Amino acid sequence: MIRSEKVLRRVGAAPDVRLACQTRPTEDLSVTPMLPPNASPRDGFAKSAAMQGQEQEISILFADIRGFTSFSEQKLPYDVVFVLNRYFRSMGEAIEQAGGRVDKFIGDGIMALFGVDGNPRDGAISALKAAQRMAVKLDELNALLKDDLPAPLRIGIGIHAGAAIVGEMGYSHAISVTAIGDTVNTSSRLEAKTKDFGAQLIFSEHVAELGGLDSSSLRHEEIEVRGRKEAMQIIVMEDAKGLMEMTDAKVTP
Repeated sequence: MIRSEKVLRRVGAAPDVRLACQTRPTEDLSVTPMLPPNASPRDGFAKSAAMQGQEQEISILFADIRGFTSFSEQKLPYDVVFVLNRYFRSMGEAIEQAGGRVDKFIGDGIMALFGVDGNPRDGAISALKAAQRMAVKLDELNALLKDDLPAPLRIGIGIHAGAAIVGEMGYSHAISVTAIGDTVNTSSRLEAKTKDFGAQLIFSEHVAELGGLDSSSLRHEEIEVRGRKEAMQIIVMEDAKGLMEMTDAKVTP
C-alpha cells in the first residue's frame, strides 16, 4: 500500500477523496476547501454524523442540588470544592454506568445526554436508569459525608425526550459534544419544577412511552411549561429509587 493510501485510510477519507499534494491535474479543476485555514491536525480526522452536527431524538437529563447556595456561604472554599467534586464524581458515574454522556457541569448542576450513539428508545431507558442510580449514589454519598454536611444533600432531576441538534460545539480547548433546542430547554424546566412539587424526579410522559415504561401506578400531572403552547403531561416521583423495580423488570433494553 502506497503512503498516500495509508494517510487516507487513517483519516477515514471517502473512496473518492485524494490528497491534493499527490494529484497531477491535466485540465482545469474546481477546488472545494474541506477545512478552514486555521484548522488543526485533529480537525482532519473523520467524525461521526453526530459529532459533525445533526438532528436526533435523544433524552436529556438535568440535575441540580437543592439549597447549595446557602451551604456554600457557610463553608470554606476548600470544603465547597471538595463536596462538589465528590458529588460530581458520584453522579457522573451513575450517568455513565446507565449508558449516558455527561454534557457539562453548570455550577452545581449537571446536564447529560442519552441516546446520542444509539436509538431513542434506548436513550429513554438509559435516562430513567441514570435517575434511579443517581438517587442511590446520593444516599451513599450523604452517608459518607454525614460529618461534613449540615444536612443531607438533596437533588432535583428533570428528563425530557425529543428532537435536538447534537454536535461538537465550542472553541479551542472548550469543545465538547452538546445539544441545543427546545428539548434541552424543556428538560431544564422540568428539573426546576421539582421544587414546586417537592419531588426528586420529574420526567415527561413521552419519556415513559418512548422507553416502554408502565407508569400507570405513578403520579401524573399536567403543567404549563414556559415556551410551549400546549400543556405538558409529566410524571412526578418523590424518590427516583422507586424506578428500580420498574426499570429492571418492566423495561427491556
